[in-house]
Amino acid sequence: MDDFLFSEESLEENNVGTEEAEYWHILVVDDEEDIHQVTKLVLAGFTFENKALRFYHAYSAAEARELLGKGTPFSVALVDVVMETNHAGLDLIQYIRDEIENHDIRLILRTGQPGEAPEEAIIRDYDINDYKNKTELTAIKMKTLLYSALRSHRDIQIIDHHKHGLEQIINASANFLKCDSVQEFASTILNHVTNVMGISDREIYCAAAVNLQSSPANDFQLLAASGIEPTPCKNKIPEDVKNLFIDAHERKSSLKNSTDYIGYFPTKAGLETMLYVNKGSKLQNTDYQLLEFYANNIALAYDNLKLREMVKESQKELSYILGEAVEKRSKETGSHVKRVALYSELLAKLYGLDSFRCEIIKLASPLHDIGKISIPDKILNKPGKLTDEEWEIMKTHAETGYEILKNSTNEILNCGALISYQHHEKWDGTGYPQGLIGDNIDIVGRITAIADVFDALCSDRCYKKAWPLDDALSLIKEQRGKHFDPILVDQLLENLALFLEIKERYPD
Repeated sequence: MDDFLFSEESLEENNVGTEEAEYWHILVVDDEEDIHQVTKLVLAGFTFENKALRFYHAYSAAEARELLGKGTPFSVALVDVVMETNHAGLDLIQYIRDEIENHDIRLILRTGQPGEAPEEAIIRDYDINDYKNKTELTAIKMKTLLYSALRSHRDIQIIDHHKHGLEQIINASANFLKCDSVQEFASTILNHVTNVMGISDREIYCAAAVNLQSSPANDFQLLAASGIEPTPCKNKIPEDVKNLFIDAHERKSSLKNSTDYIGYFPTKAGLETMLYVNKGSKLQNTDYQLLEFYANNIALAYDNLKLREMVKESQKELSYILGEAVEKRSKETGSHVKRVALYSELLAKLYGLDSFRCEIIKLASPLHDIGKISIPDKILNKPGKLTDEEWEIMKTHAETGYEILKNSTNEILNCGALISYQHHEKWDGTGYPQGLIGDNIDIVGRITAIADVFDALCSDRCYKKAWPLDDALSLIKEQRGKHFDPILVDQLLENLALFLEIKERYPD
């Protein structure tokens, strides 16, 4: 104790205050007021990494527990061993580590009675970071002790920050893979960047853009930007952010300064993804590192999304091409398959199917008559009524289409197989080829059945002219509960304007 410099005056808290917004929070636990005063005096003006100290005082282990329960992020606790009991400090150490499971705070035991707590036993048996006799703590040693403890606490915080950030990046990456559209992808970027940074969305400005590596720098497409929904426009982001996107494109590298980060990541597909982040305060090295990982994952996920979109568009185009090829062979227009696809999608939505199922039905329904490729032209294009024998041959197209598509592992073709097989089944069981009744007919077959018949009635065929709309609707109503699912008939009639809009958009 003799090596301490004591002050006759009580030190006020603002003696170690600062204008900075952040502090290292230091808990002093000791039953001697002089120890509190001299600790503050010795460490007055102490800073580490441009952050000052803020002291909190407890004069017993019980008071320390109250302070610890208030949620203050303490970095270091200087704890006396002997207070209300001879082992009050040791009991407090166990409480901190074992009961409230705080393993971040650096714990330094100080004692004026070393005989009460032998140093070797204490260091061995208690999870502390240092153990000092009060008489050996000169001003220099006290500061050295704080530097060491704060460096240790800082490193633990960096590891925890990285761990949390990486967990969020993993979660974000999983969600990126679930995105079915660029809009959904953009929303996911904004939702997760604040989690990666560990701050609220009110504290951050974020913008993500893509471009072709070979395109002019100002041709970038804005995917997402804070406060811009639902379709972002690059003219709505600040000019300095646009200039940073342009600069990153021209440099072909990431950029950063004390407050701004812009990640640049080229992809194998010839695209480049750029992410701008500003959190309204100085970015730390850990922030840059996490943002680099996150932005790289965005680039990879976007590349994957575009590839999936390309595959989906190829599948969509292929289903239309195959459907149109069959229709042209039977001297019908390609617009028929487009209308049936859109009618089917609309009915699926009205029926309450999820968006993914609706999309699959839209892409699969053009394949409903693919089995007609096996039907001879003289039957397929016969202008008059078919004979009984010819009709039996015509009916085989449903099962033939199913046989063509059923072994595919592609979900669109699988759905197409089911539609081909069941779109001539009837609600009352008089359809073909299986004679299924009611709900035993899969919903995709029931939907395509009414979509196909409605369009066929309203269109010219080799064997008939298009019916007037009223006549077509009268037949649909008359076949409610016979040919068609009653619910689907009601949905078509109640939303007729939507179906007619599709019909007008895709005329023969």
